[in-house]
Amino acid sequence: MKPHIQAVTAEPVIRLEDVQRHFGAVHALKSVSFSLFAGKALALVGESGCGKTTCARIIARLDKPTAGKILFRGHDRSAQGSSKEERMYRKDVQMVFQDPFSSLNPAFAINHHLARPLQLHGGDKPKAERDDDVNRLLVSVGLDPAVTRQKFPHELSGGQRQRVNIARALAVAPSVLVADEPTSMLDVSIRKDILDLLARVKRENDLAMLYITHDIATAAHVAEEIVVMFAGQMVEWGNTEMVLSAPKHPYTQLLLSAVPHGGRRFVTGGSARFLEQAEKIRALTRPVSTKVEQIGTNHFMRALVASN
Repeated sequence: MKPHIQAVTAEPVIRLEDVQRHFGAVHALKSVSFSLFAGKALALVGESGCGKTTCARIIARLDKPTAGKILFRGHDRSAQGSSKEERMYRKDVQMVFQDPFSSLNPAFAINHHLARPLQLHGGDKPKAERDDDVNRLLVSVGLDPAVTRQKFPHELSGGQRQRVNIARALAVAPSVLVADEPTSMLDVSIRKDILDLLARVKRENDLAMLYITHDIATAAHVAEEIVVMFAGQMVEWGNTEMVLSAPKHPYTQLLLSAVPHGGRRFVTGGSARFLEQAEKIRALTRPVSTKVEQIGTNHFMRALVASN
């Protein structure tokens, strides 16, 4: 059974098929396959170094797979295309990066950051129409244009900057939005607001979204489907609610055990015991496995390799 998600019959906007990425002797991705569908989000979850950002970079054309395919609306886009094809692809696939503080040029006001993509991709619109579009974008992400557009990035909070980054990504009317740890550098008090915003713009703009996070607890706020990764492999995946409510792979259980929850404890006995158990689970999960088990409807797990 191929390790992929195919929960609906609609044509995926983006599809990774058996994608591998090697950096010398390091195999960052090992036969990763998943699909992104219009109006739906997929959460890619795992600890640092598991390969989730490498997936994002491949989808955004910032990196190329060593093997496997990336399909965009059914067409193989694994190899470099013409300059026109690459330009159109980059318009269709936009990213929201982890750091809202370095994602905006401090030398320019917010108006410039939003007007620039509209100017590059929006044709020869009159300035008044572009100004209206900038206002519309700011309103769509919960910012007041009259207050925000003439400010510089250093005059905004982290949450406001991330809202501007989301508005900038939406400016070119993309088909795909890749959100790479979009809340990890924000205050805890505003993280849910940004997650709610991402869920809303996904729905309103019919976006195919890849939501990347190390915090498995946030996946249900944004994504209908989830892929849990470790050491470059998909270890458990499928419907988000099913995976989170009834995790079967020990590594998924480990991630969930770190989430504060009064009714669920996976490892007991304090932090030392937890770390010891975590290392055992990582060691069990690390070997490459090609066997996939179907747990339920749209719920899959990669089998552990039996020890000798």
